[in-house]
Amino acid sequence: MEGNGGNSNRSSGGLAGFFGGSGGGPSYSNADLAGVPLTGMSPLSPYLNVDPRYLIQDTDEFILPTGANKTRGRFELAFFTIGGCCITGAAFGAMNGLRLGLKETQKMSWSKPRNVQILNMVTRQGALWANTLGSLALLYSAFGVVIEKTRGAEDDINTVAAGTMTGMLYKCTGGLRGVARGGLTGLTLTSLYALYNNWEHMKGSMTQQSL
Repeated sequence: MEGNGGNSNRSSGGLAGFFGGSGGGPSYSNADLAGVPLTGMSPLSPYLNVDPRYLIQDTDEFILPTGANKTRGRFELAFFTIGGCCITGAAFGAMNGLRLGLKETQKMSWSKPRNVQILNMVTRQGALWANTLGSLALLYSAFGVVIEKTRGAEDDINTVAAGTMTGMLYKCTGGLRGVARGGLTGLTLTSLYALYNNWEHMKGSMTQQSL
């Protein structure tokens, strides 16, 4: 009987240690578990044998590769820029084609030939504007990536330089006057874009200087 009692005690001790009791594993009292911040988790039972220090998330949620930036670079943004310009050009061209089609066929009665002519005008203008804006976005993105890799920095200088070079190359078939006009147009547009992006920063700097 006494031997059986010893065996049962040992079995109980082993089961208690297996389920997190006082069978050899570290135990934490209610005072140890109280006040531990568990963000996004429900309060744990004080009977669970878990070290709460391992549950505190003090690192970033995402692991970035070595040397990677937290913001997307010009190469990643190039796909969004080109696609967005193509869609915008197609939408604008379709609206412009509808306007031109209605204007050119206003003397015609509503019939199948008029509908076909309007539809042709819509598709032609949509494809034209999508091709134009998509080509400009492709040139701008390519120049931006090359300038960024060459300078090793990402700032508004890359934006202005890429816009200027895009305008010059796009209008290069018009001679020196066309190159100058295209470069000036690209310089103006990209300068306005850079000014818009930095407006809040410039306004804050001027406010601090005035104080």
